[in-house]
Amino acid sequence: MDITVRRAGDSYAADWGAGPRICAVGRAGIAGKQREGDGVTPAGRWPLRRVLYRADRLEAPRTILPVEKIDPDDAWCDIPGDSNYNRPVRLPYATLDERLWRDDALYDVIVVVGFNDAPVISSKGSAIFLHIARPDYAPTAGCVALSRDDLLEALTQLKRNDRLVIQP
Repeated sequence: MDITVRRAGDSYAADWGAGPRICAVGRAGIAGKQREGDGVTPAGRWPLRRVLYRADRLEAPRTILPVEKIDPDDAWCDIPGDSNYNRPVRLPYATLDERLWRDDALYDVIVVVGFNDAPVISSKGSAIFLHIARPDYAPTAGCVALSRDDLLEALTQLKRNDRLVIQP
């Protein structure tokens, strides 16, 4: 039961066997990822590593994946050339844009996607997540975003070795 993301007319849809659900992808659409900050959601078959969540806003999601709480000092390194590039870090840290503890609800649930992590290639792209969408499904910086309810539902249905399949 992979989660498959593809273009659906003028928008994008994700399906994990429960029927297509609207989702958001990067502002540059789906393609081969070229570099950090290009706004592309990378086409391919990506493993789902673990789930991070805001315990002050919801209970731990039910899923087969490992689940960890997010703390206010959690972040993700998106600085090309840094030894922690595309890895979680703790604040304070060098200038970062990717704080995991946010005022909005977008990162209340995050699925860490195994993109550019085995091995990490500097500048190839970082922090590709499956996370909660904005109410209008506005484009992301390169992640895939679903409604909170759809994301939580998909997590309950995952099976061992399921992947995020992003079709060009």
